Amino acid sequence: MYSRNGDACWCGDLPGRAIVVSRRNFGKLALGAVPAAQLLMQNEAAAQPPQGRGPGGPPPKPNSNFGGVQIGVITYSFRQGVTAQDLIPVITKLGISEVEIMSNHAEALAGAPAGPGFGGGGRGRGQMTPEQQAAARAAADAARAELEKWRAGVSMDTYKGIRKQFDDAGIDLRILCYNLNGNVKDSELDYSFQMAQALGVKAISSSSTVTIARRVAPFAEKYKMLWAGHGHDAVDDPEQFATLESYEKIMSFGKYIGVNLDIGHFTAAGYDAVDYIKKHHDRISNLHIKDRFRNPPGGRGANVRWGEGQTPIKAVLNLMKAEKYPFPANIEYEYQGTDSVIEVAKCLEYCRDILLG
Repeated sequence: MYSRNGDACWCGDLPGRAIVVSRRNFGKLALGAVPAAQLLMQNEAAAQPPQGRGPGGPPPKPNSNFGGVQIGVITYSFRQGVTAQDLIPVITKLGISEVEIMSNHAEALAGAPAGPGFGGGGRGRGQMTPEQQAAARAAADAARAELEKWRAGVSMDTYKGIRKQFDDAGIDLRILCYNLNGNVKDSELDYSFQMAQALGVKAISSSSTVTIARRVAPFAEKYKMLWAGHGHDAVDDPEQFATLESYEKIMSFGKYIGVNLDIGHFTAAGYDAVDYIKKHHDRISNLHIKDRFRNPPGGRGANVRWGEGQTPIKAVLNLMKAEKYPFPANIEYEYQGTDSVIEVAKCLEYCRDILLG
């Protein structure tokens, strides 16, 4: 069921939750992103009840499986402008049928308090005085303690309910992205697998370290669930999942340790994603799709709009189609664009054109 209220689009079966893409956004798109706007409008029109059926009929389920290749999205792509509560209606509107959910989004849907906000890779610290940094650390420690207390008491049935919400919308909640830092406790490692099990996902993806991957291996074995290290491009850091040797090392820790291959970072690091996928497809949980340039000496290759960089997106998707690999290729929007929802729509269209064009 679908209705309108003012300037925003609303999902009738999710009262009070506004879909972020508004008529105003569509107007902006018409000037410079017509194909993506048309894609969203087509999905919007598909959600309207057909003539003669009446307003009570269910809308069609989203479908982003193109030519046998499952295209999905990691909810990190919507980190700006979309709340956790709006994820399902937004993803449904985009027509995406598979999702990799960030742990903070899943916990927000489960009613968790806000997690610690300090420590995001050092961003912004250069503008903080020592006193401000100390205050930020104290606030982060307090938030972390509150979150740990909440995690100790949350029922796993809550996550089963979240799974049902995605199922009811026709969205396959396939992967949980649960990033792990150097201070993680064993209790949190176990919690991450309990959470994944309750969400009914097939695997956990994680930006982490080689040291933590070794600690994770017994938990992955215990829960019989694939845990996949998310690759980056810091080839000079032996703790990062970046070099071919680092991937081989973590996979040696156990049969349930694999790779979440980010083909953009992999390209930036100087490697061939097509060749790697051919050789290691049986240990890949999912792909992250983005476009980047290779890292120049002493620098980093930029994230760019799809089709403008050196990442072999087309070759990778065509390989997946030809070989019928079962893992999804998830859109990870990271370049600087206009609006996260609109940019994800463009990326989805890019994949669809390759696979069905």
